[in-house]
Amino acid sequence: MNKQNRIFLDNAATTCVDERVMQAMIPFFINDYGNASSLHHFGTRAKEVLEDSRTTIAQCIGAESNELYFTSGGTESNNWALKCIALANRHKGRHVIVSAIEHDCILNTCNWLTEQGFFITYLPVDSDGIVDLAVLQETINPKTILVSVMHANNEIGTIEPIEEIGRICKEHRVYFHTDACQSFGKIPVDVNKTGADLLTINSHKIYGPKGVGALYIRKGVNMVPLLHGGGQEAGLRSSTENIPAIAGFACAAELCMKEMKTEAVRLTGLREKLTRFISSDYRNAYINGHPDHRLPGHLSFSFHGLEGETIRLLLLLDELGIAVSAGSACSSNDKSHNASHVLKAIGLNPFEARGAIRVSMGRFTTENDVCIFMDSLGRALSSLTSIFSENTTLIH
Repeated sequence: MNKQNRIFLDNAATTCVDERVMQAMIPFFINDYGNASSLHHFGTRAKEVLEDSRTTIAQCIGAESNELYFTSGGTESNNWALKCIALANRHKGRHVIVSAIEHDCILNTCNWLTEQGFFITYLPVDSDGIVDLAVLQETINPKTILVSVMHANNEIGTIEPIEEIGRICKEHRVYFHTDACQSFGKIPVDVNKTGADLLTINSHKIYGPKGVGALYIRKGVNMVPLLHGGGQEAGLRSSTENIPAIAGFACAAELCMKEMKTEAVRLTGLREKLTRFISSDYRNAYINGHPDHRLPGHLSFSFHGLEGETIRLLLLLDELGIAVSAGSACSSNDKSHNASHVLKAIGLNPFEARGAIRVSMGRFTTENDVCIFMDSLGRALSSLTSIFSENTTLIH
């Protein structure tokens, strides 16, 4: 399959860099390549770009520029939020609450916190992936120092009621963090409406470069530094700033804000087209996640009887030039081949929880791409169903 003919439907894992973003970055590799901490012209120019980019991205989430700190990406920002809030506030309590469907970088950080003597409560979700707010109300207590619930889930696309969560946390005077890596740039994200005290975003999910992200930290939040060194990022995250990537991040964010409304409508239309096809043409298909409260271009589905064949199906689709995934891109690093913790949390059994297909469309996905995928899916499934009995045949 020629590379140019391939169709990429895994935008929840990463996106290509928009050509406009690439053009915005090039000058800072070639001409304006100074260190933002230097006092000469090259350094002051880099500092100017750094602060302009900070202001641009902060405005996208309703924050003040001095509340935004650049990082290497979502994983670093999430680690920083949980670890450094815990360490800075452990004199108040050692209880942290997270949802059961958080990204692995949150859950593995919680494992580390447990080893340091903290207590973690994992909030259950319903069959659509929505956090149980009643359980949050019941479990939050005077020893709770942080609640972390992602804005939109990376595997099933469900959007969480973070405004309600923010209100509950505010009532109890508990810090609230949300991982908005999947939602930022696709749907509105506002730190004031949500009441978030900390919020994670990154660049490579919004057609910007990899290796750069940010953590929003509301003024007054008690936080200790992540990295010690030369005092960059107000002394909270020392390291020479990646100016080309930060400039690209800002450009990507600005483009997403300008195009968000029209893109959301277009991608929702493509998602609904695919949903109707899956639901009507395959009698054993089922959709994972909330039917309505989900990201515009995101669809997770499975086939009863073929859950164990998901990897084969992905490889067959890849041979046909279609790139989709079986859930979180990061889960491919799990050598234990465990079932998805997200799918188990929404009530699927361990076998079913190994079998989701995630299709995530993006800025450069066309209706023709979706039509080709639908045709390719049928071709790939036809070679799998032949090994099953009539009871598990999928094509109607």
